[in-house]
Amino acid sequence: MAIHKILVTGANGQLGWELGQLASAYPAFEFVLVDRSQLDLSHPDGFEEMITKIAPDCIINTAAYTAVDKSETEKELAYTVNATAVQTLARISKNLAIPFITYSTDYVFDGEATSPYLPTTNVDPVNYYGSTKADGEALAIAEYEQTIVIRTSWVFSTHGNNFVKTMLRLMKEKESLNIVADQKGRPTYARDLAKATMQMVQLLDAGQSIKGIFHYANQGETTWFDFAAKIKAIAGLSCTLHPIDSAAFPTPAKRPKYSVLSTQKIESLLTAPIPNWEDALQACIKALN
Repeated sequence: MAIHKILVTGANGQLGWELGQLASAYPAFEFVLVDRSQLDLSHPDGFEEMITKIAPDCIINTAAYTAVDKSETEKELAYTVNATAVQTLARISKNLAIPFITYSTDYVFDGEATSPYLPTTNVDPVNYYGSTKADGEALAIAEYEQTIVIRTSWVFSTHGNNFVKTMLRLMKEKESLNIVADQKGRPTYARDLAKATMQMVQLLDAGQSIKGIFHYANQGETTWFDFAAKIKAIAGLSCTLHPIDSAAFPTPAKRPKYSVLSTQKIESLLTAPIPNWEDALQACIKALN
């Protein structure tokens, strides 16, 4: 089925915003961008009527409850947004017989691995946020076989709140910072993820059958400390950075020590190679300036 109208939820989030910025580069598609004020994932009961009125040919759900630490106490809200609402969107997509794309996280894994996680690796989250995302994936796929789940990690953008913008601000305000150095992962520029998503939409539009779980992150792996050091170098800042262990920086939600995602599966679909995280970071900081 041809895709003309794309409904994007979470239009004010990092990824939803980047998809909105890309819209003009894809004139073949009409983008309907909705934020929480128009479509609130914490109230999934009211979705169907609104979405049926919009009559999209594809739904891209970028909305999520992403406050990892707060989800340890706001359990009901986190579960509704990340699991129940995603299942509801999958059911509506099935009823409309249209593609459904939603996103998940490296936090569905336990962090005990020593080689990159595959889309087929069994999930075993170490925090409640991760468990809501894992349930959301499973519920959506069980509801609608044609669901596409894209897991990603360490997302940053010129828009919204993220590690890159926080570091740039703190490095200007403080003389020294302690940064966790024993967690390893792959940073992801939301703009690159948005471009990859649109490549998948074009393939779906061309009649290709795509479904199931994929991983997307920028190439290369790093620690939060080395990520911060690279931000400092690119921005030319003088703040002193000290590496610390996770144990020295306790948080309400436990973080996986190792959450490197293998992107081989999605790479076989994409026409353009995935940019390295350092190049992506450079592009993001340049865009911020």
